[in-house]
Amino acid sequence: MEMNAHYTSFVAVGDSFTEGMSDGLPDGSYRGWADLLAARLAARTPGFRYANLAVRGKLIGQIADDQAGPAAAMGADLVTMVGGLNDVLRPTCDVAQVCERFSAAAAVLARGGGQPVLMRSPGRQGPVLERFRPRMEELYAHIDAVAARHGALVVDLYASRALADPRMWADDRLHLNAEGHRRVAEAVWQTLGFGAESDWDAPLPPAVAPGWRARRSADARFAREHLVPWISRRLTGRSSGDGRPAKRPALLPYDG
Repeated sequence: MEMNAHYTSFVAVGDSFTEGMSDGLPDGSYRGWADLLAARLAARTPGFRYANLAVRGKLIGQIADDQAGPAAAMGADLVTMVGGLNDVLRPTCDVAQVCERFSAAAAVLARGGGQPVLMRSPGRQGPVLERFRPRMEELYAHIDAVAARHGALVVDLYASRALADPRMWADDRLHLNAEGHRRVAEAVWQTLGFGAESDWDAPLPPAVAPGWRARRSADARFAREHLVPWISRRLTGRSSGDGRPAKRPALLPYDG
């Protein structure tokens, strides 16, 4: 679908997925699909402006309260919102309330006048996805309804078999790696109506199963470096995003 749209500005709101974890750069910061998309849009439009208000760990209520209003006020002609997954992956969750807050955030963003883009986030193959699948699918059905209400485009990453492949995910098993983010950027690009540069959902070659020792070593490293700190934050009511500012809080010319 070629829509020949011309975007001069882009603001992204959300959580770690939009912040760019875990597409790491040499300086320790993160790039991610939103930065990659901004770079491609900027290459088409001199003076292109970009803001990214996303902060890791944020729940949909925080996105609605802290990001939606400032994003709408920027008046960008393209706005993306991804949120709610941090909520539904918690041990207890009122999915109806999550959907309500998502609706409220989307309504605020729509008042900014830009083209809204929403997403059905990808899910990594494994027992975690199966445990939370009903919640995720309830949220994603709601996102489709919200999109229809506000004329938003929906990027369906949840249906992707390629993005469900564990090889697309970082060692923390919660965030996409660099290749995963590259594919998401391409998926959004195509949803906006631009010509495909690659098949973002192309399957990976057959995987070579690691041996028992390698699997146990990876599991132990995951538990030590990622699972235990995550549990500790949950028990103490902390978030990985506490006190962390947005990566690009102002709508300024994209500088790479």
